[in-house]
Amino acid sequence: MDYNRLSRLVLSKRLTPIKGNFVIKNSILRSYATTAQENNKKNLVILGTGWGSISLLKKLDTRDFNVTVVSPRNYFLFTPLLPSCTVGTLETRSIIEPIRYTTKRKPNNVRYVEANCDKIDFQNNNIHIHATSGINIEPLNKTIPYDYLVVGVGAETGTFGIPGVKEHACFLKEVPHAKVIRSKLSDCLELASFKNQSPEEQKRLLHMVVVGGGPTGVEYAAELHDYLKEDLAKWYPNLVDKFSITLIEAFDRLLPAFSTKLIDYTQTTFKKNNINVLTKSKVKSVDDKKVTVETEDGIKELDYGLLVWAAGNTHKDVVKNLISEMKDAQTNPKGLSVNDHLLVNGSNNIFALGDATATQYSATAQVASQQGKYLAKVLKNVGKYSELTPSDPQNVISQTLKNTKGFEYTHYGSLAYIGSEKAVADLKVMNYNAAFGGILTYLFWRSVYLSGLFSIRNMIMVCADWSKTIFYGRDISSD
Repeated sequence: MDYNRLSRLVLSKRLTPIKGNFVIKNSILRSYATTAQENNKKNLVILGTGWGSISLLKKLDTRDFNVTVVSPRNYFLFTPLLPSCTVGTLETRSIIEPIRYTTKRKPNNVRYVEANCDKIDFQNNNIHIHATSGINIEPLNKTIPYDYLVVGVGAETGTFGIPGVKEHACFLKEVPHAKVIRSKLSDCLELASFKNQSPEEQKRLLHMVVVGGGPTGVEYAAELHDYLKEDLAKWYPNLVDKFSITLIEAFDRLLPAFSTKLIDYTQTTFKKNNINVLTKSKVKSVDDKKVTVETEDGIKELDYGLLVWAAGNTHKDVVKNLISEMKDAQTNPKGLSVNDHLLVNGSNNIFALGDATATQYSATAQVASQQGKYLAKVLKNVGKYSELTPSDPQNVISQTLKNTKGFEYTHYGSLAYIGSEKAVADLKVMNYNAAFGGILTYLFWRSVYLSGLFSIRNMIMVCADWSKTIFYGRDISSD
């Protein structure tokens, strides 16, 4: 072996040892964003891989910018079908699309950085990130410069400061959440099936409580009921009569965004399916075995085996920090205030969309997706103006927005699955609102969500999972 040649090769590659038996290139420590001096293009940094960010990226002409996507999650998640993953109707990999599948299809190179954004330094036009890994390496802390920034980091589940929620409840917003719920549900069933388990403990373990009467909470309760009816009776026949579901909602009705007709239909369906609905009820505290609820009839303590929290949103830390630092221009505690062009108030080059913003629109995937598509058009115009005045990006924004129409949201309707192969749909047809519910609506619900998946790969996998459930039942394993 030519050791001299080998040593020169190692030095040329600049391999550096780190903790453990791993090596990485020093090049990972350089900036991920290509500088504008290299190719006269402006640096566009996109935070997040949710509905808004991915819709933007898919429509964006990446030849106009040096694009960098920063997110700790290296995939897009089709959130409307996430409740189906908690009981084995679908597998989580069927509803995610790796971010690199999207970036690879773009006409110009798009960099992806798997990292958390800790701070947006809007005065110096850079972001502070940190990347950690399951392997034995030191945390990587970096700054990435930008000329234009898009904040699409979404939101976290809000606990409203209620004691015990964060420690004992299961959230339902990300893939790991669905896996935790699936595992805990399996644990409750297995523990309840122990031969010498007391009736009281069995009752507690088999009582599933869902907090939140929006689409996520309603659809999870519906999926749980279907699991009970179609699979639990087959695999745990001695437990099926002891299984119970309670749905807690602070307002006076479920699905407040839907028409009164569909709300009544949903609550009637839940009653037939023996799903106990507590409206006008507020959770006061939670511990590892019971949830204390303030109802119209007074304080109640509900023993539970599994508690799923699907109520409300709160900002991520990076958004909170930006609001705090821009307090003169950012006065809305509900999120980043933006103008009609999604430009953050108090900034000339930061855009925001989706759940990170405080607008007149609901925090839904439909809103974020339309905002992403709109912002792609805005940035296309920005790219054109940048070629004319490359040295002044902030002036480019002001000139672009003067000639660009503001964002207008078009509501196409709302859908929700309510169990027993029934769904509800509030649709806007020819400027008229139409309300539908039942089995045919369930088929429509499936077709809409299937067509809404971002790739043929996902469509095939979801169809395969649905077919497996029909012919073989749900996968009841904990993983």
